[in-house]
Amino acid sequence: MQARYARLFTDEGGVSRFEDLTVQLEAGFSAPGMRTAILSAPFLASEGSFWVGVPAALLDDSPHPSPRRMIFVTVQGEYQITASGETRSFPAGSVLVAEDITGAGHTTKIVSDAGDVIIFAVNLPVA
Repeated sequence: MQARYARLFTDEGGVSRFEDLTVQLEAGFSAPGMRTAILSAPFLASEGSFWVGVPAALLDDSPHPSPRRMIFVTVQGEYQITASGETRSFPAGSVLVAEDITGAGHTTKIVSDAGDVIIFAVNLPVA
């Protein structure tokens, strides 16, 4: 079994780009009384987590890099990110690892029919 996620990073030319990645899941620990869970090996250390709320009316389409390395798990709503001409949507249930902390950056647009966007974010240490 595999989990899939998107990575947003800065290439050697300073341009934000997307990359599709997968992580292999294997049998591991489980809660008492449950069958063994399927999980990945730890692959990214974290430095805390927080919730992000983005109003549906957000109109800021200025290019910007990510403020730090983060994992975004979309919990509610949908947004789009455009990086170097490619646009991707991140609806509820999607996962994005944002690592484009330098360069020209990307733009973000709320496209949610469900109103505001809610994201659970995890801070990652600087690589």
